[in-house]
Amino acid sequence: MLRTRSFVLSLLFGIVLLWQCGDSDNSPREGDQLLAQVYNKSLYLSELEGIVPEGVTPDDSVLMVTAFAQRWVRDQLLMYEAERNIPKDLNIDKLVRDYRASLVRFNFEEQIIAEQLDSTVSEAEMKAFYENNKDQFQLENTILKFQLLKLPPKAPQNELNTIWYGRTASSEAKLRAYSKQWAALALLDTEKWYKLDEVAALLPKGTLTSDNIGSRREGTLSDGDFRYYYRVLETVKGKETAPFEYVKEQASKVILHKRKQELLERWKEDLYQQELRRQNVRIEQ
Repeated sequence: MLRTRSFVLSLLFGIVLLWQCGDSDNSPREGDQLLAQVYNKSLYLSELEGIVPEGVTPDDSVLMVTAFAQRWVRDQLLMYEAERNIPKDLNIDKLVRDYRASLVRFNFEEQIIAEQLDSTVSEAEMKAFYENNKDQFQLENTILKFQLLKLPPKAPQNELNTIWYGRTASSEAKLRAYSKQWAALALLDTEKWYKLDEVAALLPKGTLTSDNIGSRREGTLSDGDFRYYYRVLETVKGKETAPFEYVKEQASKVILHKRKQELLERWKEDLYQQELRRQNVRIEQ
């Protein structure tokens, strides 16, 4: 209930700000054409500069101006009603001051971060953070390393069988060359992790599920339109700790976020101590 009321108040606040920033001069403008009016708000033709692109026919220009005026009227009516229905306990002036203060503070903090933050996170730092915080990297769903070829019926099958099941040092290069020529879809990176549901969506329904992933490590099948060759190289089930390579980017973001927070806290404390020494700060006991 409180969250809903907060959202409504925020919406009303934004609308009223737009209303108050509008033109409240209802007197005619010399040489200008009045297009629409809502209570004490007026829309003039000069305010539509740039709305109509060059080269538009007169008829299309009229349609575009009319459409703009129609939208403007509806927006102003909404703003008018919003202003009339502002809760009596809503202090607009305080909200404006608080909102301005938060924008100024946020902008300044971003400036400090841009100028002073070391945004380089080493592999060793990420690895150490991962090892010390494994409880933060629990998987929600199964992930796997996986290879897949999705092939049209005309793709030469005997040639692929030799390459796919060969598993020699030269097989990977041959497989990539073959897939480039024939595959409608190829996932051949043996080091990349995928979510199980992402992979399952690429195969005929029911091929790989959380129930059968342990037994179906490799296979070929057809759905009539395509033939599929797939191979499960490694799996980590949900609720288990995610592999480092899978979450290293996430670890980097967490480390940078903590650095930002620590940088800002240090900067604010330094500022406080500096102004305290200059006797620009006084806290009454």
